[in-house]
Amino acid sequence: MNYAPAGYDEMFCSEGTPRDSCREFVARLQEIPEQELTDRQQAAELNLVNMGITFNVYGHEDGTEKVWPFDLLPRIIDADEWKRVEQGLKQRIHALNLFVSDIYNDQKILKDGVVPKELLESAKTIRPQMQGFTPTEGVWCHISGVDLIRHDDGTIYVLEDNLRCPSGVSYVLENREVMKRAFSQVFEGMSVVPVEEYPEQLLQTLLECAPAHAVEPTAVVLTPGVYNSAYFEHTFLAQQMGVELVQGSDLVVDNGFVYMRTTHGVQRVDVIYRRIDDDFLDPTCFRKDSCLGVPGLIDAYRRGNVTLANAPGTGVADDKAVYAYVPQIIKYYLGEDAILSNVPTYLCSDDMQREHVIANLDKLVVKPTNESGGYGILMGPQASASERAKYVDLIRSNPRNYVAQPMLQLSTVPTLVDNQLEPRHVDLRPFVLCGKDIYVMPGGLTRVALVRGSMVVNSSQGGGSKDTWVLRTDEAHQLSMNHAAAYGGEHA
Repeated sequence: MNYAPAGYDEMFCSEGTPRDSCREFVARLQEIPEQELTDRQQAAELNLVNMGITFNVYGHEDGTEKVWPFDLLPRIIDADEWKRVEQGLKQRIHALNLFVSDIYNDQKILKDGVVPKELLESAKTIRPQMQGFTPTEGVWCHISGVDLIRHDDGTIYVLEDNLRCPSGVSYVLENREVMKRAFSQVFEGMSVVPVEEYPEQLLQTLLECAPAHAVEPTAVVLTPGVYNSAYFEHTFLAQQMGVELVQGSDLVVDNGFVYMRTTHGVQRVDVIYRRIDDDFLDPTCFRKDSCLGVPGLIDAYRRGNVTLANAPGTGVADDKAVYAYVPQIIKYYLGEDAILSNVPTYLCSDDMQREHVIANLDKLVVKPTNESGGYGILMGPQASASERAKYVDLIRSNPRNYVAQPMLQLSTVPTLVDNQLEPRHVDLRPFVLCGKDIYVMPGGLTRVALVRGSMVVNSSQGGGSKDTWVLRTDEAHQLSMNHAAAYGGEHA
C-alpha cells in the first residue's frame, strides 16, 4: 500500500505501520484489488444518489440540492479512547446546561466573576425573553453537536460547541447504511459499535422532557421548509422517529396550547424539535417579519404547555467568545477539570489579546463569534496581505465579534482520490442527547477536507464525510459474539 501521511494520521503511525486499532481493517483492505476499491467507491456514490441523500448549498452553481459526498474508507476510533471522549462530552454538556440555566436565572457565575458580565450582556444570542424561566427537567440543550479535532501532538481538542440546531446526524446514519452495502466484506465482523439506535434515543429524550401534564405526549419536527440547507435531515429524523414533520403554518396556538392542523381536525402538540433559529420562532416575540414561526409559541412555552428542543436562548453557550471560558464553567459548576481540552483562544474584545491577534494574523485563524458552516473565517497563514488587512479593520470595528486561535494541524485519514489513497484532514462531530440522562452517539460525523492540504471540512465549503467506527471493548465484543452465536443475529 503506497500511502505516506505527513502529520498525525488516524490509521497509520509515522513509520507506516497500522495503528493497533486499525490493524485488522488494514489487513482486510490490502486483500482488495485497487480496481475493486474504486468500483466500491462508485457503488457507494450510486447508492447515495438512489437513496436521495442530499444537502443544500445556498447559491451553488450546480443548483440547490447536491448529493452528499462520501468517502469509502472509515475513520476508526479505539474503544478506550472513545470512552474518555464520551466522558468528556457528558461532562461538558452537563456543565453547559447548568450554565445556561444560571444565566437566565440567578447569574451566580457572573456575580462571582468567573465569566465577565459584559461578555454575556453583549452576546447576540442572549434572549431576555427567557429570563426567569426554567424548562422541563431543567434541560436547555437537548441535542448538541460538539466539534472535535486531533492535533499533530495526538491530543483531541474541542474546537467548538453547537447547541442551537446542530446538523449532520442523519448523514452519520446514512453513511453507515451505505458502508454496509458497499463494503460489507470489510465491515462485517469488525466489532463496530452500532449507531442505529440514535432516532429511538432522540425520541425518548424529547418525550422525557415533555410537559408534566402530557400523559401520552405528541412530538413533531418543525422545519423552515424545503429550501433550508438541512431539509433532508429534518425529513429523515421525523420519518425515523415516526413523528410528523411540520412547518409553522401547520401549527396554531389557542388558549396557551399548541395544536397541529391535521385532516382529522387539530391535535395538541407537546414537544417540538425545532430546526428554526430563535429569531424566526415566533413573530410576536422575536422577529416580527418572520413567516416561518408560530405566533404565540413562546407564550405557550413559558406557560409550560409545550417543550421546545433546543430551548430558545441556548445559543448564548455556543458563542465562540463564551467557548473560551468553558473549562472555567466546568470547574465552577462541577468542581472538576475539563476532560477534553479547548483550543487556546484569544478574545478580540480584550485589548491586550486583540493587539496580539492583529500582530500575529499570519499565524492565526480568526472566527466570527456567531457564524456557522465555516463562513466568515480567515485562515491567516493562507490569506493574502490584503485579506489580512481587511480583517484588521473588521476586528477593530467590532472586537466583540471575533476570536482567534492558532492554526492546528488536523489529523488525516486515508481517502480515495483519483483511484489512489491520499491523506486528507478530518474533524469529528459527535452528537449528545440530554434528557433525564445524557447519551452520546458512538462516533459521530467525520468530516473530511477533500482538497489536498485544506483544513476546511464543512460540506458547505466543499468538504465530504466518512463513516466513523468506534470499536467495542474486548469484553463487549465477546458478549456480542456470544449473543450472535446464541440467537443467530448480526454482531457487526
